[in-house]
Amino acid sequence: MLLFADELYRFHRSGDEEVKALRGVSIEVEPGEIVAVTGPSGAGKSTLISCLAGLDEPDGGAVWVAGTRISHRPERERAALRARHIGVVLQSGNLVEHLSVRGNIDLAQRFDPARNARARTESRHWRDELLERVGLADRALASPAMLSGGEAARAGLAVALANKPSVLLADEPTGELDRGREADVLRLVRELAGDSTAVVIASHSAAVRRFADRMVSLLDGRVR
Repeated sequence: MLLFADELYRFHRSGDEEVKALRGVSIEVEPGEIVAVTGPSGAGKSTLISCLAGLDEPDGGAVWVAGTRISHRPERERAALRARHIGVVLQSGNLVEHLSVRGNIDLAQRFDPARNARARTESRHWRDELLERVGLADRALASPAMLSGGEAARAGLAVALANKPSVLLADEPTGELDRGREADVLRLVRELAGDSTAVVIASHSAAVRRFADRMVSLLDGRVR
């Protein structure tokens, strides 16, 4: 399997109260598999995505990506593993506002520690191919503020796939889109992830649930 999380726990303090965001959540995802994480607001979906991506550390349990443990490491090591193995689309967006669409992809590729001169050339070819495949070749120099909702979602997906990650993690990637644009973005996820990438999408969307190969439903931080 490409992604494996074992008994994840995550607790947050709010004043005198302790919020149990995750309570023993385990998940495994194979190459080419798309898993939808569903559940009501506050169920722990976003916390799970953050822990799987190494953006947040679980209080208990661990996460492995492509056979390497990403959790419980210094942030610098987690960032390097994330750049090499994980593409992330966050609910708040993953585009840097002062850069063009092409510049955002270039920035993501520069974070990959494995790049050498040959890889840089291959990265540029892949960047241009990505822009074509997400339908943004003619918007490559546009800033995020100039993009429509559908264009921004496709640009965010291109950035997440900039380094051909083993794992793609997305938190409500189609939340702001109408049905037609949502279908387009989901089709691109399936097409671009192919048979080699493990995909986890946290979403309220019925379309995402229908699109996924399998669902994991959360309630109060637990798999139900």
